[in-house]
Amino acid sequence: MKQLGLLIRLIIGIIAGILIGMCGQWFGIADTAFFVTIIRLLATFTSLFSTFLSFMIPLIILSFITVGMAELGKKANRLFGLTLLLAYGTTVISGLLTFFIGKAVLPGLIQPITGDVLESNAFEPLFTITVDPIFGVMTALVFAFVLGIGMANLKGDSLLNVFRDLQKIVTGVLSRIIIPLIPIHIAGLFANIAAEGRLAATVKMFASLYAIIIVLQLLYILSQFGLASIVCRKNHFKSMKNAAPAYFTALGTQSSASTIPIALNCAYNNNINSDVADFVVPLCATINLNGDTICLVLGSMGIMLASGMNPTFAMFAPFVFMLGVTMVAAPGVPGGGVMSALGLITSMLGFTDPMQQLIIALHFSQDSFGTATNVTGDQAIALIVDKVDRSASEK
Repeated sequence: MKQLGLLIRLIIGIIAGILIGMCGQWFGIADTAFFVTIIRLLATFTSLFSTFLSFMIPLIILSFITVGMAELGKKANRLFGLTLLLAYGTTVISGLLTFFIGKAVLPGLIQPITGDVLESNAFEPLFTITVDPIFGVMTALVFAFVLGIGMANLKGDSLLNVFRDLQKIVTGVLSRIIIPLIPIHIAGLFANIAAEGRLAATVKMFASLYAIIIVLQLLYILSQFGLASIVCRKNHFKSMKNAAPAYFTALGTQSSASTIPIALNCAYNNNINSDVADFVVPLCATINLNGDTICLVLGSMGIMLASGMNPTFAMFAPFVFMLGVTMVAAPGVPGGGVMSALGLITSMLGFTDPMQQLIIALHFSQDSFGTATNVTGDQAIALIVDKVDRSASEK
């Protein structure tokens, strides 16, 4: 099973969950003890998994944001500021534009998922376990900022090395426990949704969100190369052909970090100075996450509408600005963006646990396209930085 790509395993999990949940209606066993026990067992697993994930979120935020900010702060390259500005600026702009597009389009596509079926056929877990996080998500976020900025200004690396070790531990938990169990978790989620009679509305919501997210991500790529064309005064839409291998590699790996060797080769083929490419491409792999931002903003809006909530600009503006920070140095594993952003989604958007599980399912199953968008946008940023570097060198 592990030999299959994560995307394939996620699809298998969704299909398996739907089939299990629909068996109650298909075979007329919805009220039998056997069927109810199966669904409650799956609900128990999703509950335990969610509890463990809630425990890990502050540790993910603390370890990755602390190390990410400390390492970024120690970079003295004169092009660092420009690269950071381009990555963060385009992330914020894409997030805000996504919000306005979502406000115009989503209300006509997504209706609240409610009804008597939801109330009467809820399948509760067989048991639950309470594991309180070490500290709250906002505490972890502020603590990470203080430590990250502080360590960036320290001469020694002793404390930074401690947090690097913590980051390795958290990465191991993500890659060996959380990521492998995500397909089973999603299977349980969709089994519960199908058994409760919410399948049609949920699938319709996911399909609508998928379609809009992918279109917006492709438009983002075009806009990035359009910006590169304007800055460089050269038609860089042709450069998209050389960037295609990075896009399709990211579709398979779902990891910006794993795609770095291919992305570097793409940059070289676009005649980007090797020194610029060697600096910008690996850096952008950790700070340029526009594809994730588009997915998280639009996905969160859709889930809020389906839950009867009203997504407002007052809620999403600070959320978007913080996304560009909290996803810095997101884990080089599939789903790193949503894992780093879960604290914001919970604290700033008011997501309940079931809503959290939906955004996790949506992001993981769409992460291939988001990652591919990220690494392709990195190429456009590298073209701009290279142009600025050449112009500065000529003076």
